[in-house]
Amino acid sequence: MSALSRRNGELHLEEVALSTLAERHGTPLYVYSAGAIEARYRAFTEAFSGHPHRVCYAVKANSNLAVLQLLAQLGAGFDIVSGGELERVLRAGGDPSSIVFSGVGKTVVEMERALEVGVACFNVESAAELTRLEEVADRLGVVAPISLRVNPDVDAATHPYISTGLKENKFGVAIGSAAALYRYAADAEALAVKGVDCHIGSQLTTLEPFVDALDRVLALVECLNRDGIELAHIDLGGGLGVHYSDETPPTVAAYAEAILTRLGNRRETLLFEPGRWLVGEAGVFLTRIEYVKENEGRHFFVVDGAMNDLLRPALYGSFHGIEPVVDKPGAETLEGDVVGPVCESADFLGKNRMLAVEAGDLLAVTTAGAYGFGMASNYNSRNRAAEVLVRGGEDFLARRRETLDDQLALERLAPPQLVSE
Repeated sequence: MSALSRRNGELHLEEVALSTLAERHGTPLYVYSAGAIEARYRAFTEAFSGHPHRVCYAVKANSNLAVLQLLAQLGAGFDIVSGGELERVLRAGGDPSSIVFSGVGKTVVEMERALEVGVACFNVESAAELTRLEEVADRLGVVAPISLRVNPDVDAATHPYISTGLKENKFGVAIGSAAALYRYAADAEALAVKGVDCHIGSQLTTLEPFVDALDRVLALVECLNRDGIELAHIDLGGGLGVHYSDETPPTVAAYAEAILTRLGNRRETLLFEPGRWLVGEAGVFLTRIEYVKENEGRHFFVVDGAMNDLLRPALYGSFHGIEPVVDKPGAETLEGDVVGPVCESADFLGKNRMLAVEAGDLLAVTTAGAYGFGMASNYNSRNRAAEVLVRGGEDFLARRRETLDDQLALERLAPPQLVSE
């Protein structure tokens, strides 16, 4: 399903030459393939076609409005974790009745807005949140649909920062405490029990953690059934991994087979919250080499993209493929680090890469469609990159490049008495 290909020595995303996009829109630049996102969505939903299900895209992976619009038109639901993500989905044409609201720190204002627009379900992550939501719903005279996000204490075998299903993680309710909270919610007039939610982590490359978590969730569902509490859905979160370097994540078909086999004859609607799997491999980050630098035998490819644009390597030590956009047969191949201009030693996009490039050449950082722009910042007062969506041979500027005026628009100089004696 990869939309990235090399033709006559030049990288293309779908039918568009990446060098053309860099010339047209400048660098650094994010580029996303609409066709690849659509193919991934269809593959996921088709894998579960024999069972009632809904794919709720995890907005945090890539919240660009054009990406959300594309998924909304495909019929996707959405998994959100903030009021801001809710408004993005609504502006992109998403159906509020297909939204699940996750996150450990929902505010009263966020709850009020979500209840106002009629989200499908709140994935409640603590007893304190449950009572707050009950109070808000009661005050507004509405009933809040809820599921509990349970923490099954399953090791997802992924990076500690993106593991979410262990007891030491901040997410969810301990699965052993969930039944009592469900009984409380079932008796509350302002709450309506809809389902159960479980999300154990991101970038999982084996099926065993998913199956282990599902077994524990199904045991809870059976316990609730014995208490007379029937659930409409089972939300299994996201986490299915993608290919960054040498990973061999399971196919979505294998994932579906493992889940449906374990589910047996149960007919609760399945909810899924994929993010990275839908958009990660659909995106490329383009950056241009400013200098090739040598320090006592060590080489550095200094580029115009930086950790403020793509934080994953600095934050997680994550690997992304990096390759020249245009082959340069005459250039010397050097081993070096691809680094940005930000004043931090952690400012790198890749280390120990073999590249036949020179100053002025374009590099493509691959599998950059997830957790790229969404984690970008203005550190060092750098403007955030532009974002482009391509389909076939056409491209659309989905987000223009930020300007310094954009950055400074919310700030003011202080009155004289505050800055001078």
